[in-house]
Amino acid sequence: MNKEDSASFISEVISMAWADDISFDKIKNVWGLSEGAVIKIMRSNLKPGSFKLWRKRVSGRNSKHEKKPNY
Repeated sequence: MNKEDSASFISEVISMAWADDISFDKIKNVWGLSEGAVIKIMRSNLKPGSFKLWRKRVSGRNSKHEKKPNY
């Protein structure tokens, strides 16, 4: 079983992705997952409405992208 299949791994990634103060870069440093991989995990493990709400939240949030300038 690889780490992507572990329930505790998925739970940890989901909670980190929902947190406003944790960027995709931090998730990549901890777990080695790209933003796209995190999105795939979220899409496959959240209800459709929850996934849409999460995507709307993180799309306009500079804190989820460390390299974006904060204007």
